[in-house]
Amino acid sequence: MVFSIAYHFFHDRSLAEDVAQDVFLRLHQSLRVIRSPAHLVQWLRQVTSRRCIDLARRSPVHAPLSLEEAPEPIADDDSMDPLLARKLRRVVAALPEDARMVVILRYQEDLSLVEIAEILEIPINTVKSRLQRSLAHLRERLDNVEEISRHAGS
Repeated sequence: MVFSIAYHFFHDRSLAEDVAQDVFLRLHQSLRVIRSPAHLVQWLRQVTSRRCIDLARRSPVHAPLSLEEAPEPIADDDSMDPLLARKLRRVVAALPEDARMVVILRYQEDLSLVEIAEILEIPINTVKSRLQRSLAHLRERLDNVEEISRHAGS
C-alpha cells in the first residue's frame, strides 16, 4: 500500500522505494504510538501522503510536469484501452500535488471522502472540491485529446 501510493503519485519506482523506506523507518521510530491494526493503516497512509506531497514540493527534479513531459507509465489493467490509460495517467501526473494525492487516495486506494479528509487532515469539503476540480480537469483534458484524435483522423 505504501509503495503503491508513492508509485502512483510519482510514477517513479526508485523514488517510490525511497519514500516507502522512509515511511517504514518512521514507523519503526513511532511503533509505540500505534494503537491497533486499523490505526496502523491510517498512520501509514497519512505519513505516505504527507511524505509524497512534501517531497514533490521540495524537489526541483520532480517539479510539476507538462503533459508532454510527464512519464508514460505502463498500463496495468488489460480491460482498459492502454492508450487511454496512458493518457489518463499523464493528466493525473500533471495535477498539483494536493489534488493528485486526493485522486490517488480516492481511486487507487478506494478510500472514502471522510477517510481522505482524515488522512490529509483537511476538511471534507476541501476533499470534495479538490476531487471535483480534478475530475473536471481530467474530463476536459481527455475530451481535448479525443477531439484532436478525431481531427487528425479526418
